[in-house]
Amino acid sequence: MNEACDQSCGSCNEACDERKTPYDMKEQPHAGSQIQKVIGVVSGKGGVGKSLVTSLLAVSMNRRGYRTAILDADVTGPSIPKAFGITGKAMGSETGIFPIASETGIKLMSINLLLPNDTDPVVWRGPLIAGTVKQFWTDVIWGEVDYLFVDMPPGTGDVPLTVFQSLPVDGIVIVTSPQELVSMIVEKAVRMAEMMQIPVLGLVENMAWFQCPSCDTRHYPFGESHLDMLARRHGLKLLASLPIDPAVAAACDQGAIEKVSGEWLEELGNHLERADQNEGVNGMKIAVASDGTQVSGHFGHCEAFHIFETDAGKVLREERVANPGHRPGFLPQFLHEQGVNVIVSGGMGGGAVDLFRENGIEVVTGAVGEAREVVSMYLQGQLSSNGSVCHEHAHEGTCGH
Repeated sequence: MNEACDQSCGSCNEACDERKTPYDMKEQPHAGSQIQKVIGVVSGKGGVGKSLVTSLLAVSMNRRGYRTAILDADVTGPSIPKAFGITGKAMGSETGIFPIASETGIKLMSINLLLPNDTDPVVWRGPLIAGTVKQFWTDVIWGEVDYLFVDMPPGTGDVPLTVFQSLPVDGIVIVTSPQELVSMIVEKAVRMAEMMQIPVLGLVENMAWFQCPSCDTRHYPFGESHLDMLARRHGLKLLASLPIDPAVAAACDQGAIEKVSGEWLEELGNHLERADQNEGVNGMKIAVASDGTQVSGHFGHCEAFHIFETDAGKVLREERVANPGHRPGFLPQFLHEQGVNVIVSGGMGGGAVDLFRENGIEVVTGAVGEAREVVSMYLQGQLSSNGSVCHEHAHEGTCGH
């Protein structure tokens, strides 16, 4: 190092040893904070329900007995306090700032908890916004927290970059919706995480379907999703497929997000727990409905399921599990309990397709050939579902509305 060094590496051309040493930009949390896991929730664009997913994740893990908190990093568009019905303001002392606890004990910090009025706009430039987010980490007395969820603004700008560089992020969940355009933008978020070496825990697809109140059939207003192809290309998992549900929207408007329930909500929590138990995010189990070694024409009546455990695009091991019997709703739950992430078959009833998707399990129908070859094609991105649905069951009705 030059004796005249002023520590300003940005304007220095010297190739000194100190300059070559990687600089750790991680900030230390407040001395009164003991945070075990930091999970970022991001999206490539706005309007896909990122704050909703953040809130549901915190609620789900809180119900499991974990101490949860939310850092609202969306400074210019904060919505977390509204979803939890928080109207009070955060208080502070010489020691630091105290978060506000929700009705069930979830700790929250948002710019709206500091502004005089919730509707006051935050007209700040990027560096000031990024600095505020950093202060939510360094100056807030979070106490003991098992899971801190960071609700980030959409895109790949200043705030996500600040969070990735300054906070010890253990992984991120990327939220999207079914449209092809959104999937393209989501890939930008995936690539940013790869560049920053932040693990991607998986993808959550919001507004994917709705349940018809008249015929109880599930409909997909934006068409069949292509997110499974994106997930496969990056070795990721589709964690959950969330519905368009007016009751959930009403709960957010009424500040009652903690009263929302649903099986898809529990599956999000299951995935976080499994990731916490050191299950590799790239590993997956692919089940093939088989007759002998060939793909069966109908998964419910197959002889057995060949389950392939894979990682990094390769098959690690294979096992054959006899079909325990076909009855409504049983096989999707059975394979879910086996840890299956993908089910491949020649054909499948619409009810089973819905149950698999509800549990975040990808469904590939229309496959033919030898089971192992089909799995190899899938891992190489050469196999996609053709939507083959069997209509032989009485419950496979159609909606006349």
